[in-house]
Amino acid sequence: MAGVITVAVVDDDRMLLDGMRSWLGRVPELRLVATAATVGELLATVTPADAPAPPDIVLLDLMLRDDSAPADNIRRLLAAGSRVLVISTVPDRTRVIESLRAGADGYLTKDNDLPTLVAAIKEVVAGHGAHSPELAFACAHDDSPSRPRLSPREREILLDYASGLTLKSAARRAGITVHTAKDYLDRVKAKYQQAGRPAYTKIDLARRVREDSLDAG
Repeated sequence: MAGVITVAVVDDDRMLLDGMRSWLGRVPELRLVATAATVGELLATVTPADAPAPPDIVLLDLMLRDDSAPADNIRRLLAAGSRVLVISTVPDRTRVIESLRAGADGYLTKDNDLPTLVAAIKEVVAGHGAHSPELAFACAHDDSPSRPRLSPREREILLDYASGLTLKSAARRAGITVHTAKDYLDRVKAKYQQAGRPAYTKIDLARRVREDSLDAG
């Protein structure tokens, strides 16, 4: 089935899993391929050599009863080849940020409706990340030392450059010289270096944009 997005769900709430099967079964472009109560259980079924390709995306409950660390769960799923959309009962600001820093592509609370979930899944699989009100709020109020404070112009140049534009094109779009644009970009890199999250390449910068959801607003 070309174009169908494969989905797995990791959650230890059996009622939620049953609900997900019913929900996702209504969406032709999505196919639920696995459910599990823990990440270990899921990986045991989707990563053996003779198993099919890992799911395109895993919907991961933030807090599981096995007391596994959310960041570790996210990293394990990413290493297995799936993108991760975190789902949680509460929009805990600290946990939202920690999830993004660990590599999750988005964070949704469980009170969202099916169209919102489907839209988020599609955005994540397309590589854009899922922007939600709870994620935007968390990022807007993130005052941790690891999140650099960027000026509006620094953010503008960073977003344009990290999105794929050349520095010359980013400068032209901003109406400034290439030399000035480079100064702004150098300041951004210096700030991330000081925050303990160095970004040496365009790929690094794009990752920081996604981790900090700088393109969410």
